[in-house]
Amino acid sequence: MGDTGAAAADDPRVLVLMGVSSSGKTTVAKLLAKHLGWDYEEGDELHPQSNVDKMHAGHPLTDEDRWPWLEKVADWIEKETDAGKNGIITCSALKRSYRDVLDRRGAGVLFVYLAGSRKLIGERMAARHGHFMPTSLLDSQFADLEEPARDEPSMEIDIGPSPEQITQAIIDELGLDTRT
Repeated sequence: MGDTGAAAADDPRVLVLMGVSSSGKTTVAKLLAKHLGWDYEEGDELHPQSNVDKMHAGHPLTDEDRWPWLEKVADWIEKETDAGKNGIITCSALKRSYRDVLDRRGAGVLFVYLAGSRKLIGERMAARHGHFMPTSLLDSQFADLEEPARDEPSMEIDIGPSPEQITQAIIDELGLDTRT
């Protein structure tokens, strides 16, 4: 696990649930938002249509494709922290350079890396229906993945347990209070 951040309990914090496609980002983020009462944003919804079309056609995104999307994600994070709110957003955030864009202020962002084996994630992806990311792009996601380094505000969570157990592990690790 990396540096889990030095934000005070009263400071706004945004959790960025990151990892390759089908690692459970959306499922866990929704559960966390429900338990914590924090704002939630589905990062995939911020992709320009051209990115969605490209991925749907089976073509991996380039860095150039990702920069405008990452800026939108970073804007959402900044809006939350500027308003003094806690939030949760999903974003693959596969490379350190992407995470640097998202954490452009260097405070209040914590990357929650949902980590799993290629085999497990491939099985999950194959079972998923209605998502624009085809299984053929999973290898490109793993090729791009740069796991968070120790000096990044991050924590690593194994995706083997149930989504509810993963959610509770995050809450416990961060010492967060849940809504009543």
